[in-house]
Amino acid sequence: MGGELRQLEAALASNRNRLIAPAIYLAIETALRRGELLALRWCDIDPTHRTAHIPHTKTGYARTIPLTDRAIAILKALPRADERVFPMTAMALRLSWNRIRERAGMPDLRFHDLRHEAISRFAEMGLTSAELAVVSGHRDPRMLMRYTHLRPADLARKLAGRSWDSEQAAALSL
Repeated sequence: MGGELRQLEAALASNRNRLIAPAIYLAIETALRRGELLALRWCDIDPTHRTAHIPHTKTGYARTIPLTDRAIAILKALPRADERVFPMTAMALRLSWNRIRERAGMPDLRFHDLRHEAISRFAEMGLTSAELAVVSGHRDPRMLMRYTHLRPADLARKLAGRSWDSEQAAALSL
């Protein structure tokens, strides 16, 4: 999504709604669904523990997610004018998103694709399937795997300089 993200950023530069860019970036940093993002309240954010509690989810199971450094920075930069982090309607977000993706030249990009991107990024960071499930809220590992779009080139970089022999030798030295 590197090139696509740059296209989105260029389209965001001319957007008038000041909450749309932070909403998009927070979606990428947290894997929150659109409805979860819009329902997020300041009282659900725990900056001390770096978490956000999501009480109402699509699956009906509340979850508490970890917040990345960037997610914390995005939240700190937002005004606290309302109990909700993003005080806008679903329609306002949808209309702004549609304008942004059209301006970016990506008419097929869905807001939900940001969730796929976020989960893939967390997987590339090395989170285990169980850890990914905490973030995403998936209860079925098969569904979770549909969201992780790992790139072989990224895996190759992760494996660079590693071999079975060196891994085994390291394990034996413990």
